[in-house]
Amino acid sequence: MRTPRSLYAQQRLIYQPELLTCPHCGDRLKLCNYLTWDKMVQTLGGVLSVASRPGRCHHDTCEGASLRLVSAEAQGIAFPGSTYGCDVVVRIGWWRQQYPATYQEIQADLSPYIRISTSHVRYLHQHVYLPLLACHERQHRDRLAQVAKQHGGLIIALDGLAPQAGEPQIWFIRELSSGLTLRSGWLSRQDQKTFEAFLKPLKQLEWPILAVLSDKQTGLAPALAKVLPKSHHQWCQAHYLRNLAEPLADTDAAFKKEVRQAVRQHVGDLIRQEPGKASSQAGVLTVTGLLPSPLEAPKASGSEPLTPEADADAMVTELFRHIRYLLTLKGRPPFRLAGLETYERLHDVADLSLDLLTTHYDPRLVQLVQGLRSALSPFDQRYQEVQQGAAWLHDIAYILQPSPTPRSAEQVASQLRGYLDTVRFRPDLPPAVQQFGAHLDKVSRSYWPGLFHCYEVPGLPRTNNELESRFRDTSRRLLRTTGQKGLTQRTLQRQGAWELLPRPSSEAELLNALPHTSSEEIDEERQRFAEHRRRFAMQSRSRRQTQAQFTHLRRRWSALPATGTGRL
Repeated sequence: MRTPRSLYAQQRLIYQPELLTCPHCGDRLKLCNYLTWDKMVQTLGGVLSVASRPGRCHHDTCEGASLRLVSAEAQGIAFPGSTYGCDVVVRIGWWRQQYPATYQEIQADLSPYIRISTSHVRYLHQHVYLPLLACHERQHRDRLAQVAKQHGGLIIALDGLAPQAGEPQIWFIRELSSGLTLRSGWLSRQDQKTFEAFLKPLKQLEWPILAVLSDKQTGLAPALAKVLPKSHHQWCQAHYLRNLAEPLADTDAAFKKEVRQAVRQHVGDLIRQEPGKASSQAGVLTVTGLLPSPLEAPKASGSEPLTPEADADAMVTELFRHIRYLLTLKGRPPFRLAGLETYERLHDVADLSLDLLTTHYDPRLVQLVQGLRSALSPFDQRYQEVQQGAAWLHDIAYILQPSPTPRSAEQVASQLRGYLDTVRFRPDLPPAVQQFGAHLDKVSRSYWPGLFHCYEVPGLPRTNNELESRFRDTSRRLLRTTGQKGLTQRTLQRQGAWELLPRPSSEAELLNALPHTSSEEIDEERQRFAEHRRRFAMQSRSRRQTQAQFTHLRRRWSALPATGTGRL
């Protein structure tokens, strides 16, 4: 076992309590003849030996005679239970979230200033910095009160991150006007009873909840109606539009697949052709490395331009590459439908090719035009049907968009209702399109009670995109840090509720805010963090660690009262 190297303090600091008088009797405090909070602290500026001489009331009959008051400044140098300065903890958290940096990179950057291992960097970030963020968020209750007084109440948004592999789902409740996090944690189920328990603490707030923005989950709607019956429940209009587009997106995906198959059948061999190469380079494009591909000799100024045949080859090849790209387009409902886009842009290629043939004949372009028209013509009717559904979606989204002239909820609802009735009662459409029109009406009726509050309640957004972007940004940051999707998911499961919390906008502001957290509040939050992490104690890939856990279980089991062994 290696002997740890000793630390030598560069400066000895002994603090006295800032409070000079007893908070109970008002008499002057007497300094004790011993030191407390005496420890070696590594800071970014050097190693400090820090201690605090406590003060006490010298009246034995005083109610505060047993109290020992210490220096708040001394306690602000390092957090309880840590011999690293607050500036070290803040630097670790800032680099981890701002850049983001791995624990190994942070340890390497800190090593010129302090002695610290990679595992302890991880410990300080997870078990000290993240709980401090939660404590810091709870210090803004006065800001919440100011917002509630200004607006007459609070407007909240809530959403959950999609669960992975049956694990609990992270849910997040945020006050929109202030940006403060009200609740952030995991739910093992997504039913009415669980949502009621998650929302119930909101009733303890002394300010009314004016409105709630969320998606329309099955168990969430009745839970909101029961826990917050007087609040307006605005359903996210982006989710509403995506639910409207579901059957159309499925139809468009099948349409795109069939179009792609037809195009490859008619012109697949043609569009895969590349310009002729030397026999030794057949099929080889650009290559680098120790043996790179040769470069073409640069043309001297005034040299002759490419021959018409070579120029035609280059342009035709560009068209072929463009078609291959179009066959790989992906959709993103409700408005970006890959089938429609592929069909329309392939028609554009065919029209362009026909225009080119009017000035210069090329047999490959003739074959391309004939092949594309033969491939696309059987889908003309399907295209018209999908295009009609897409036009309806765009019209509905246009009706819901805020207009330069403010409209009331009743006006927007009346306009949308009239449009949906027009769509539903059109007998001249094919059965598939009529069925989609009925789907639009059905989904709209289910969303109707919570679709228009945003036009009446100031500050209530139409969509929950801002909260969803927080989930996406956190996931992207963790993915950039870990480099692994699986590790990103494990991090979200084990500490995601703390990773989602906002932080001050600069490292200096962070350092100024976090050390003022009380030790009792830090201890409670660290216990809350450790309690959640215990759920994953047995989830380790290390066989050695698992065997040690098994040994611990055997010891605990052997301490139980003896019973019969039974038979298997």
